[in-house]
Amino acid sequence: MVFVDLRSDTVLDALPVQGVALDDYIGKTGSMRGTVPIPNAELAARARRALLPGRTGVWVERGREVWWGGILWTLSLASDARGFLTAQVQCGGWESYLYRRLLEDTAVAEQVDQFDIVRQLVDYVQNSRGGNLGITYDTHTSGVLRDRTFLRYDLPTIGDLLDQLAGDEDGFEWRIASYRDGDGRRVKRLRLGHPIIRAGAAEIVLDHPGPVLSYTWPTDATKKANAWQSRGASVNANQAADSYPLMSTQLVDDANLDAGWPRLDGTSDYTTVTDPATLDAHARADWTAARDPVQIPEVEVLLGGNVTPTLLGATVRLRIRDLWHPVTLDARYRVVGLSISPPERGRPETAKLYLEVP
Repeated sequence: MVFVDLRSDTVLDALPVQGVALDDYIGKTGSMRGTVPIPNAELAARARRALLPGRTGVWVERGREVWWGGILWTLSLASDARGFLTAQVQCGGWESYLYRRLLEDTAVAEQVDQFDIVRQLVDYVQNSRGGNLGITYDTHTSGVLRDRTFLRYDLPTIGDLLDQLAGDEDGFEWRIASYRDGDGRRVKRLRLGHPIIRAGAAEIVLDHPGPVLSYTWPTDATKKANAWQSRGASVNANQAADSYPLMSTQLVDDANLDAGWPRLDGTSDYTTVTDPATLDAHARADWTAARDPVQIPEVEVLLGGNVTPTLLGATVRLRIRDLWHPVTLDARYRVVGLSISPPERGRPETAKLYLEVP
């Protein structure tokens, strides 16, 4: 594992890390956990220089391939009863930095492509003193134009603004990918996909029984809503009068109710939105996402071969035959998350793939 200066990417050290567990997602910041053993004074001195929470970047490599990248945020030094020292590290993906940066200047976009708004916000971060982490990006557009006003008085984080844009009606997905380019350089690349991110990895087939060791298939209706209304900012400029929030148009899925479902209400808050059309667009996007029970199946497979972090955004063909599926389930799903667990006694290194049900 390579530890670098966060701003310059200058290598500080390559330290042994045991019990490495990492995860990466589309739409959620990934993480990495592990333990650096401290058996002697030399390694202790090296670790003190390299492990600086909030200032050290981390690259996880397998051979020449970069599997993960992020920022060291937490260091926990531990000594057991026999005096053996270990340094436990917890890291967040590069995206975690954008949730630590505030928008401190008002920004206005009028009929600007949503991808360009994202890039302008990332440029705002990296053009500030001490804020350039070397995040690069492509220049393609989504074809969706937005009007947005971000007020400095709200002090939003850049990450939250990107999530809000991405979750809007006809939105997009974003992540910061880590890899090594054709010249051998480690790269932090902002990936934007409309409406979703797709990877170019070749489709792989996963069978159960077979390469799929186990699976979990939850169906969660706790957040289902077939009726929806969103709240915006206060629309009353008269401080002497009662203040009420802007309300979106109420949305009801009559077809769902006619099909026998009970009415299930949902709501969301956008306390900085003052434009009714923008609030209605947010409400429609939230309502669309909430109308069907969320399904994110998990399948556990052996790590290695074609099961690597490059599968994020790729399509897999899953085939399951068991008591629940007497007729073989044979369908394609997109990989939206991956979690790697370290090997344990008598158990090999495995990976959980989180799948998006179409």
